[in-house]
Amino acid sequence: MGVEELLEYFAVYGGVEDRVEFDFFEDLEESVLRHFGREFSLSAQWVEPAYLRESPYRNLLTALARGDAKMLGAFRRAGLGEGVGGSMLGDLCERGVLEIEHSREAPIRPVPGRPIRKELRGYRIQDKVRFRRPFDRFWFGFVEPYASALERGESDAFLENYRRHRERAVTLIFEQLSNLLLELHFASEDPLLSRGSHWDYHSEFDLLAHTKSGRLILGECKYTGRPVCRNELKKLKEKARVSGIRADLFVLFSRSGFSRELRESGEKDLLLFELGDFQRLLKG
Repeated sequence: MGVEELLEYFAVYGGVEDRVEFDFFEDLEESVLRHFGREFSLSAQWVEPAYLRESPYRNLLTALARGDAKMLGAFRRAGLGEGVGGSMLGDLCERGVLEIEHSREAPIRPVPGRPIRKELRGYRIQDKVRFRRPFDRFWFGFVEPYASALERGESDAFLENYRRHRERAVTLIFEQLSNLLLELHFASEDPLLSRGSHWDYHSEFDLLAHTKSGRLILGECKYTGRPVCRNELKKLKEKARVSGIRADLFVLFSRSGFSRELRESGEKDLLLFELGDFQRLLKG
C-alpha cells in the first residue's frame, strides 16, 4: 500500500484499526460503504463513550468536524452558550476525545492616541479544538449527519457526500504529518522549538515553526489532485505580508507534486516536499 492510500485509510480508521475487519480485495470506498452502510450498527459501537452520539455532544462534535475547528464558532453552530460549551469541552478533553490547539496570535494592543479600528473592536482570539482520533473526526464529519438514513439501510446520500468531499477527510491528517516531516527534516541541522498551524485576524497558515537558531518557517499543505504552481508561493508570501509575518523560509507540501516552473524557480528561501518524502516518517 502506497503513502497516499495509507493516509486515506488512516483518516477514516485512525484509532480503531484493531476493531476493523479489513478486506484487502476492497478499495477504500467499498470499505467505507460496508462499514458505515451495511454494517452501520457495528461501526457505531466504535464511538466511545456512546453518549457522544446524543445531543448536545453530537451537535458540538459535528460542528467541530465540519467547521474550521475554532472553539467559539463551534459553540455557536452547535447552539451552545460558552459556559455549557466550555464545560462539555473540558469533559471531552479529559476523556481523550478532543484536545485544544492554542492560538499563537498576539493580542491586539491599542496605540496611544489612536483608537482601535471599528472592525477589530469585537474581534476575539480563538483556540482550535482537534479530535484525538481521526476516526472520530470522520464519524462526526461524514457519518453522523446521515445516521438516521444509514440506520434505515439508506446509504446513497452518505456515499455521495463522501465522494464529493473525500479529500477534506485527509487534509488535516496531511497537514499534521507535514508538521512531523518538517520536524524530522530539521532535527539534526536546526531543531524546531515549536511548530503547528497558525491563524490570525487576517488569514490562516497550515504551518508556522521556529527553529533553534531563530528562523521562522511558514508553510502550506496542498492535498489536491493537481501539481502546485508558483502562484501558490506568491499567495503564501502575500498572506504573510498582510499578517505581518516575516518568514525566513517558506515550505510547500504537495500530494501531487509541483509545476516545473516552481521546481526550477531557484527560490533561495523555499523548500518543497512531495508525497514520496513522507516515506521518511514510515521508516522512522
